[in-house]
Amino acid sequence: MTSHEFTDEELMAQFQGGNEYAYLDLVKRFKDRLFTFIYRFVNDEGLAEDLVQDTLVKVYTHRHSYREIARFSTWIYTIAGNLARTELRKRKRRATFSISSLGSGKREYEFPSTDYTPAADLEGKQTEQYIRMALAKLPLHFRTVVILRDVQELSYEEISKIMKIPLGTVKSRVNRARLRLQELLSKLDINRRQ
Repeated sequence: MTSHEFTDEELMAQFQGGNEYAYLDLVKRFKDRLFTFIYRFVNDEGLAEDLVQDTLVKVYTHRHSYREIARFSTWIYTIAGNLARTELRKRKRRATFSISSLGSGKREYEFPSTDYTPAADLEGKQTEQYIRMALAKLPLHFRTVVILRDVQELSYEEISKIMKIPLGTVKSRVNRARLRLQELLSKLDINRRQ
């Protein structure tokens, strides 16, 4: 069997048994997804790369604490999310920013593809920038569920396990976060047009 035929959980079990190549396969599978996930929190490429490395080091050093009662992806995203939230709390202590209320509008926004290429048009770049700005303004509990659901495309059940909150709370937060994000994006769009 080649490594891509193994599930994440099987690779983790092999790694726990001493197979270092299984760890490398897990790194290959998750490093880009983790970067995208963490970057949406911190909005800083260098910091996101550092936090991905920290996450992967924790997976390596805490490999024996993983139990297959949850999916491996749930476990690794929990680690990454905790590291990102800790970093955001540190930042918040250092500096705060205010959100201004500047109007409303009814424009639909979609998350741009993570396969964004330099050849994309200016509108795509602006949309990406507005989404990052709006995500940064969301309260952390809303930002987390939106990133996990709409960017990482995790199930509500996985998000519930990662965040350790009931399934109904996850669904409610996703809906409320999307509405809040829509409001923030509308305000940014109105300011851009003025």
